[in-house]
Amino acid sequence: MSTEPEPATEDTTHAVGTGPETPGTAETAGAASDERSGEPTEGGGEAAAQVAEGGAEAAAQVSEVEAELAAQRIERERIERRKAEKQGPIDAGGKLSGSAADLLAAVRAVESGERPAATVFGAPEPARRPAPEPVRPPRPVPAEHSAAPAGPVGPAPEAVQGVRRVLAEGGAPEGLAPQTAALLGEGAQDALRADPWLLLRVAGVRPEQADGFARALLGAECGPDDERRGRAVTVWLLEQAALAGHTALELPRLTATLAQRGVPDPDAAVQSTLAEGEALAFQDALEETGARREGEPDGEGEEGEERPVRVLIGLERYALAEESLADGLARLVNSAPKQDGSAADWEQAAASAQGSAAELIRAVAGHGLVLHTGGEASLAEPAALLRAAHALGLRAWAAAPGPLGRDRFAALLGAAPAEPSSSGPKAPPAVTVTGLLTGAEGPGRDTDGALDLDLLVVVDAPQLDVEAGALLAESLPDGARLVLAGDPAVLWSVGPGRVFADLLAARVCPQIASRRPDPGPLGELVSGIGIGELSQVEAPGKEVVIVPVRDAGEAVHRTVQLVADSVPRAIGVPAEETQVITPGHGGAAGTRVLNAALKERLNPGPGRFGGFDAGDRVVHTPASGRVLPGRVVTADAEGLHLSCAGETVIVPRDRVEGSVRHGWALTAHQALGGRWPAAVVVLPGDAVQALSRPWIYTAFGRAARHLSVVHGVEQALPRAVAEIPAKPRTTRLPRLLAPQIPTTG
Repeated sequence: MSTEPEPATEDTTHAVGTGPETPGTAETAGAASDERSGEPTEGGGEAAAQVAEGGAEAAAQVSEVEAELAAQRIERERIERRKAEKQGPIDAGGKLSGSAADLLAAVRAVESGERPAATVFGAPEPARRPAPEPVRPPRPVPAEHSAAPAGPVGPAPEAVQGVRRVLAEGGAPEGLAPQTAALLGEGAQDALRADPWLLLRVAGVRPEQADGFARALLGAECGPDDERRGRAVTVWLLEQAALAGHTALELPRLTATLAQRGVPDPDAAVQSTLAEGEALAFQDALEETGARREGEPDGEGEEGEERPVRVLIGLERYALAEESLADGLARLVNSAPKQDGSAADWEQAAASAQGSAAELIRAVAGHGLVLHTGGEASLAEPAALLRAAHALGLRAWAAAPGPLGRDRFAALLGAAPAEPSSSGPKAPPAVTVTGLLTGAEGPGRDTDGALDLDLLVVVDAPQLDVEAGALLAESLPDGARLVLAGDPAVLWSVGPGRVFADLLAARVCPQIASRRPDPGPLGELVSGIGIGELSQVEAPGKEVVIVPVRDAGEAVHRTVQLVADSVPRAIGVPAEETQVITPGHGGAAGTRVLNAALKERLNPGPGRFGGFDAGDRVVHTPASGRVLPGRVVTADAEGLHLSCAGETVIVPRDRVEGSVRHGWALTAHQALGGRWPAAVVVLPGDAVQALSRPWIYTAFGRAARHLSVVHGVEQALPRAVAEIPAKPRTTRLPRLLAPQIPTTG
């Protein structure tokens, strides 16, 4: 396999904006995406690009995780109350003029109850400053204490029927009615008729489709300069940016993309969106990447000079979650950890550990927040920390973003995944983040509503997005210790933000880098990819095999042959312990085509249960970003019965199509957190644009004993490893942390 890189090609994929469009001319096509809205997609721009394919009716996406939604709703209500209590305007880092000043003036006018006016931005307000002592904000109410509905909550049938009539009148697919009614709430029919571009809020609907719908309803009144259209497209672009991982967009980028989308006055569209409270504006001082120097006032440089600032526009949901996350992390850093065990006891525990595990234990002894980085072998160090803390009498728990990571770490601990227990755990237990927050797993909550624990170790931390991170940080009690552990080289979270990477860059707490290398040829290969080198490795035990292919058809054929025959025969790993990974769902060798071919070979059947048969390997996505691998057990009037991570899950019939896929082949994001004895990574020729160093690192790293690479991209593979890093994400977390926490150097 050649490792010589070719010259880089420019990466032209963007999170938002694909080119100009003419509003009011496109016929309304099927607006629903064939991609499941709650399913992870690859990379940054790819996530936004896969949202809309059009042509299929969308089923109502009602989450099965009622407790999780309740917890998230309560947290958002809390941060909204906190926002409403703030008396001052949005932070300013210096004077502004022109459209940026108008936008910020609009925000201030909205907060004061007035309509926006195009006024000149005045003197800067003082930036956020840390309080003398950390103040514990109100904690979210535990999910189990909430009044959870008895069954799935959905719009009333008459509301759905009313929306269906409006959709039919505008030529839109009537299958969008349940989603639209649920999104728009009470009076959805009248709201949609008054503002047809509200249809753009439905997952999978694109601007040209909403334009066609609006033209059918409004006739001559429909035009590209309609204020309603400008607001709708602005919000849609911000949603696309969130799908690509951004928590906000820079104002010039947003207005430029609005112009590409046929909005005649982008500045007015953004201002209208701010005035209606559908987005928020922020400004950050560009020079201030670390903590403020002692004695230096915010918003000024030397001798009172103004600092350049960037204006950001973001959806309230993610902007406030990121702010809440920063506040919660600052509280942990600035609070003294609870004195559990004497200093001598902690030192004795550290002395009994080896290498960087001892450093980790010492850091956790004296700090509320610690970061730990390393590859797969480094997980032994957080495991050693948990055992030491448990021996010292701490209520120590481990959590992972998904069940794959939970089960993998639980096996390392030598303990089964934890269940709620009044008598307390007898060994350091592992749970999922969702289960911990909802109370379905873990220690539950104390009388104040905080998690009833002293130490929480979160593994696979790069998968945390800002919303999950905010819920975790705000749920920890005062004096608790939080350890975020993970491999910074893997793909970032499916949801918006880059929490782990931002914290590493901010340098606000101790960072322990593991010195424990991943062993064997696979460890050598993956470690080299992490630093941008694709090297040939000696693999005497066939740990790494490269299978060249000429086209996608041959790639599918060789993949099935490897899984069903070659790997079991030559390596001794059965097909059920081999995972296929490919860059995307579509294409001639995407997950759909590969799963169809693998099913035909491994579990043929007529697909009598909505395309599935008993024994089929599947992945279930009950909510955005949650992936549950499992197998089909049976089906009845209740729905499709799955076995996922040892638990029985029943998916109602109307949600099967939107939340269940075959799982012999996964994307790299779906496979995050898991490791299999054997992995077959498929790289067809049409996957070149999806390749990056983090994607290849993540995909190759899912193999524990054997890796087969079905290789059809030629020199694009070494070029991606050497020259294509992770796509940047626009986030605010380091800037929000800077005035609250001093850097650690």
